[in-house]
Amino acid sequence: MRNFSGRGLRPDVLGPFDTTVMAVAGTAPAYSLAATTAVLLGTVGLAAPAALLYCALPMLGIVVAYGRLGRVDVNAGAAYSWVGRTLHPCLGFLSGWALVVSATLFMVAGALPAGALTLALYDPALADRTALATLVGAGWFLLVLLVVLGGVRLSARAQRLLTGVELLILLAFVLGAVVHQGAAAAFDWSWFGLGHFDGPSGFASGALVAAFCYWGWDVTGNLSEETRNSRRTPGWAALLGVALVFLLFEAYAVTVNVVLGSEAAAASDGVGTLVLLGDAVWPGGGGRLLVVAVVLSTVATLETTLLQVTRSLFAMGRDRTVPAALGAVHRRWNTPWVAVCAVGAVALALFVAANALGSVGDILEGAVSAIGLQIAFYYGLAGVAAVVAYRRLLLKSVREFLLGGVWPLTGAGFMLWIFFASLAELPGASVAIGLGGLALGLVPMTWYWRRGSSYYRPAKLDAVRALAETEGRPWEHGTPRQRRHGPDDTGPLATDF
Repeated sequence: MRNFSGRGLRPDVLGPFDTTVMAVAGTAPAYSLAATTAVLLGTVGLAAPAALLYCALPMLGIVVAYGRLGRVDVNAGAAYSWVGRTLHPCLGFLSGWALVVSATLFMVAGALPAGALTLALYDPALADRTALATLVGAGWFLLVLLVVLGGVRLSARAQRLLTGVELLILLAFVLGAVVHQGAAAAFDWSWFGLGHFDGPSGFASGALVAAFCYWGWDVTGNLSEETRNSRRTPGWAALLGVALVFLLFEAYAVTVNVVLGSEAAAASDGVGTLVLLGDAVWPGGGGRLLVVAVVLSTVATLETTLLQVTRSLFAMGRDRTVPAALGAVHRRWNTPWVAVCAVGAVALALFVAANALGSVGDILEGAVSAIGLQIAFYYGLAGVAAVVAYRRLLLKSVREFLLGGVWPLTGAGFMLWIFFASLAELPGASVAIGLGGLALGLVPMTWYWRRGSSYYRPAKLDAVRALAETEGRPWEHGTPRQRRHGPDDTGPLATDF
């Protein structure tokens, strides 16, 4: 669906390489490793590689779902549009709203570590000075905001630098660990099995932690209107990006088990685990170098998160499901500048308030803990939407049934399980804030539905019809007519990415 009224985003800016870089940056490899490694090892011990593996498989089902939905509906709103056109407009709006709330809270949560770790590179004692860390973190956030405001081409150039250097550092340490002398434990293939989990409850606890590592790749869907070959590139880039970070996460989980041992690594917290690993592999400056990677990763994912939330608001403003001003595009930079400024102002205000006022900070900490609820909500709905959109093609072949039905539906089931399991695991305040953030979306949803937004009267998304129209093939009575492929045809109907 590309026939939008008004000025739109600049098309055909991002190629396959830049889109893949965005997917990798969205998952924030170094930041995710710093945030989850110690917690994951403390939860499942030597089974960390297995937890990452068994969470990656259903997550890839959601990646496949995004790629298939993007084939039939190119829209900056991504799940907001897809869920609305397949399941129900209200569920679609809440999917978009969940992304907006979770992304805004994540930007607030990510800015402070960026400031504190930057100071720690100069003097570790400075990292404990909250006011100074807040100031530096706000500086990083404003810099990212200006880059995003300058357009997606500038954002892509910045990502090449940030994510490129980050990945080089992480890969260098993986190679260094291979030749490292001395080990806390010998490598064992059983780390990838189920034997090290403490029963079903242990597996569930590990899955709740490991699932957080993979979130963020879906920025490719929100950038689809600005991507070349927009019906295919975002899906393939997301798949490649998740595959790359999966290999990286597994390499680091195994490296930590071998070099440090799960007990020693779990004893530290946050970035401390990576510092221990860095100093063990490269004594003297290894830990500091990995801190640099975490800073770069944090700044990079702040950028992709801002890109994602502003493109979602742009699509919502264009559909008049939020104030129409949020759909305004800058004439020179072709970026949704009102949405960028609005999100930036809200996130910056929350960030400063959270670190200046203790009570606000406690509330925000609970809200950040509940981000997983909102992300699992819209991921799960997107997985179901993909199955519904392609329902008339699922029995065409075994491959189509597995790729288009079983895998996305498994991913959706996993995400919905994460949602309900988190309700039991999180503190009551976090659950109340997480669900309250979703419920807050009922206000604009009801208001603009009553005002007659066309979004709430959508053209239903049907893959058979959409693919036939996209590839210029005749379509009658709900089924595309077969014809002989001529010289200008691209080949048989492809229903994957």
